[in-house]
Amino acid sequence: MQRRNFLKNSSTAAVGLLSTPIIASCQEINESNKAVAVASKEIRPIAICTWNFKNATAKAWEILEAGGSSLDAVQEGAMVEEADVNNQTVGVGGRPDREGNVTLDACIMDKDGNCGAVLCMQNIASPVSVARKVMEETPHVMLAGKGAEQFAYEQGFEKTDLLTEQSRQEWLEWKKTSEYKPVINIENHDTIGILAIDSKGDISGACTTSGMGYKYAGRVGDSPIIGAGLFVDNEIGAATATGVGEEVVRTVGSFLIVELMRQGKSPQEACEEGVKRIMAKNKGRTDFQIGFIAINKKGETGGYCIQPGFSYRTYSEAGHADNPSESFLKV
Repeated sequence: MQRRNFLKNSSTAAVGLLSTPIIASCQEINESNKAVAVASKEIRPIAICTWNFKNATAKAWEILEAGGSSLDAVQEGAMVEEADVNNQTVGVGGRPDREGNVTLDACIMDKDGNCGAVLCMQNIASPVSVARKVMEETPHVMLAGKGAEQFAYEQGFEKTDLLTEQSRQEWLEWKKTSEYKPVINIENHDTIGILAIDSKGDISGACTTSGMGYKYAGRVGDSPIIGAGLFVDNEIGAATATGVGEEVVRTVGSFLIVELMRQGKSPQEACEEGVKRIMAKNKGRTDFQIGFIAINKKGETGGYCIQPGFSYRTYSEAGHADNPSESFLKV
C-alpha cells in the first residue's frame, strides 16, 4: 500500500513538474502573440503633412473621420492652404518669381498609382484641384504653363489674381537688391505635402507650392514631380518632401524613401537615409533645408530634415499633434 501511494504521488509530482514549464511556455507564447498583435495594429485613418499646417490636417481628418477617401482628404487639406492668403508659400498670395508673376505647381497621386500634375501655372487659385482633373480627365500626367491654365478654364476654374498686396510689396522691396539668399525654414518652407490613409487602408498624397520666392521665371522644383516631391505605393506607403527642390529631384527623394520602406526600413529610418543621401552629395554645404515625411501601410510615420526647425503634423484617433523633426545638422 505504501509503495502504491509512493508511486502515485511520484507520478503526480512528475506531471506537475512537466506541466509547469508547458503552461509557462504557453503563457509566454500567448503574451508574445498579444505583443505581435499590438505591434502590428494598423493606425487608420490618419493624415500627415509637412510643417505645422494644422488647418490642412484638420480638414483632411474631417473627411477621413466621416469615412471619406484618402484622395479627397489630401486634396481638401491642400486646398485649405492654397486659399489662405497669409500663407505665402502656396496658392493665392504665394511669393512671385523675379518678374513678379505667381506661378504654382502641384501634384496628386492615388492608391492605384494614378497621378496628375500642373507646373508653372498662373491665375488659378487651386493647382492641386487642377492636378486631380489632369489625372482623371486626361490621358496625361503633367500639364505646364499656358496649357495647364487653359485646361483649368475648360474644367470650370475661374481666373484669379494670385499676387496679393503684401507679396507685391515684398517683391518690390526685394528688387532693390535682387539678392537671392533663401532664409532657412522661412522662405524655404515652400511646400505643403500631405499624405493620408483612409478607413479602408488606402493611401493617397498631394503636394502644392508657389515655389521659391523670386525664383527665375519658369523654374520648377520637386513638388509637382512624381517620385521626387511625392510618391505613393499603396502596398508599402508614401513620402513627400519640402525645401530646396533641386536636391530632392537629384535623388528622386520620395521614391527613394518608399523603396527603402519596401526593403524593411521604418518611415523614420527611410527619411533619415533620404537626407543622408542628399548630404553625401553636398559635403560641407549647410545653407539649405530639406525635410521628408513618410507613412507606411500600418500608419506609422516619420520625418527628418537637414536643419533644425522642421516639423510635421499628424492627425489620427490618437490626437492632433505637431511633431518636431530630428535633423542631420545640429544647432
